[in-house]
Amino acid sequence: MIGVFDSGLGGLTVLRALAERFPDTGFTYYGDHANVPYGDRASDEVVDLTRAGVEALFSRGCHLVLLGCNTATAVAARRLQQSWLPNSQWRSDHNILGIVAPTVEAATQTPWAVTTPQDPQKHNTDRIAVFGTTRTIQSDVYVEEIRKRCPRVRLTQQICAGLAGAIEAADDEAKLEQLIKSAVANLLQKTEGEAPDQVILGCTHFPLVEHLFRRYLPTTVDILSQPELVAESLADYLARHPNYACQRQTMGLHMLTTGDPVLINRRSRVFWSDVPPFDSANQTPHI
Repeated sequence: MIGVFDSGLGGLTVLRALAERFPDTGFTYYGDHANVPYGDRASDEVVDLTRAGVEALFSRGCHLVLLGCNTATAVAARRLQQSWLPNSQWRSDHNILGIVAPTVEAATQTPWAVTTPQDPQKHNTDRIAVFGTTRTIQSDVYVEEIRKRCPRVRLTQQICAGLAGAIEAADDEAKLEQLIKSAVANLLQKTEGEAPDQVILGCTHFPLVEHLFRRYLPTTVDILSQPELVAESLADYLARHPNYACQRQTMGLHMLTTGDPVLINRRSRVFWSDVPPFDSANQTPHI
């Protein structure tokens, strides 16, 4: 069983891609809807909430947990991987992955393990734009990791205030379009009208409105799709670490929420019309 953690429902875009890519693998999704959104929370809060979600998934038999949330990955992943997990009861045969690494690999065409500039990417002068939540952008994780590998790339970031919440609340498309139109206009103002070569939609809610970003970005812009990138990256990881792929597992998808399952079951249809029903995460786990 592989766990997928998110603060809300955006991670369903990732889960759907994983379920399609690995139809014979069991996944448990844990949405911390009682505490959503994470995007405007302090870093220590994000770390604590993410750790609690990871522990809940470990306790339910998941040996590998993917943080299907850019904010949780940007703020908490490194601290959990380097400081918490090695000193926890789960240290021997559990692991945590994030979604920033596969995105950076795609943007830089450089493996995550390579953290110094290599030819030809060290001469890359492309412009890359990142749209994300407040905490993801303020963390500078994409700037830091991309410039490690491509120091000459020109990076521009843009906070999309309120967009993730509007998507999760199923606001009408006219409102979503106005938020995206404004975000793209602000970004292009920062670049003095120069279009980016690549755009990273740095929030797992945003693939649902990729068509609206496309509407206001030049046709030459390459938009990186995180769900597909993450699915391909996980396939590579499992090929190199088959112990996580071969754990005895319960097949299918298991959905958990810290919020109200009735409300979440209704809202989740915005992200995935055929998503299985959510159960309360407060139930006693069975390993």
